[in-house]
Amino acid sequence: MELHQLRILRELGALGSVTAVADALRVTPSAVSQQLTALQRGFPTPLTKKQGRTLSLTPAGAVLAAAATEAIDAMAAARHAVEEFEDSPTGVVSVSGFHSVGQALFGPLLREFTGDASAPSVQVTDEDVAQSEFPALTARYDLVLAHRMEHSAPWPTAGMRSLTLVREPLDVAVSKSHPLSTRSSLMPADVAGERWVTSRIGYSPDDVLRAVSAVANRPVEIHHRINDYGAVSAVVAAGGVLGMLPRYTSRSVDDRDIVRIPLEGVSTHRMIDVLARPESLRRRSVRTVVEALRRVMTRLSEDGS
Repeated sequence: MELHQLRILRELGALGSVTAVADALRVTPSAVSQQLTALQRGFPTPLTKKQGRTLSLTPAGAVLAAAATEAIDAMAAARHAVEEFEDSPTGVVSVSGFHSVGQALFGPLLREFTGDASAPSVQVTDEDVAQSEFPALTARYDLVLAHRMEHSAPWPTAGMRSLTLVREPLDVAVSKSHPLSTRSSLMPADVAGERWVTSRIGYSPDDVLRAVSAVANRPVEIHHRINDYGAVSAVVAAGGVLGMLPRYTSRSVDDRDIVRIPLEGVSTHRMIDVLARPESLRRRSVRTVVEALRRVMTRLSEDGS
């Protein structure tokens, strides 16, 4: 039993003939008859009867047609409610972000809407997961801030949309006392023989370090695995190891005792994207937050260039 079949039954009761129903709904009489036949399959009691050359409703059909009117009205009300919901500038928008992007973007994002009674209510949370696990988060949050290495496979498109905020390079971090600290740029061969603090496997710094090892054709010596960039900076500043820091989203890190140096000769860029379910992006409030994220990230990348 489908809603358009119930509508046809209702119109048959109101208009009195298949031809009149077909004219009203702008379909062929054959199409009307087919839908009535399909509807009848779901009921053991006849819904229509022949009166000469005219098809009319039986008492059971009349009861179903009356119920159909209520169902059609309820569906119209539900559709209207959804349309109002989708068009509302307010409402709660949930945003998930990995740690470094949360530290860099959450504060400025919330300030975008401070004092604006007509703005969405943004709720933020941090979810620091491996690259492969970001798409699943779109089932729990309206917007998911995710990262992936530029050379990795794109995000899946089935049931999900992705919007790129920025292409962010990762730089080598060294202590100010390190012999490499005076260099304006570095190559894989310059750093492959050093000891390292890097992220856990599946995260951007470790991906870049694997590329360094491949290009330099030698294994790298990893001493520490830390995902928090503030802790990475502190370990680098203590001396003895090099680290990898994203250029824009780790600006809250204390740089007094470290130097950031661009790495050349290997792909170091990661994409910071917004992931969302298509139905979430239908909401005006969600799209408003996406535009605010774009503004915040543009300012952050311009300040960090």
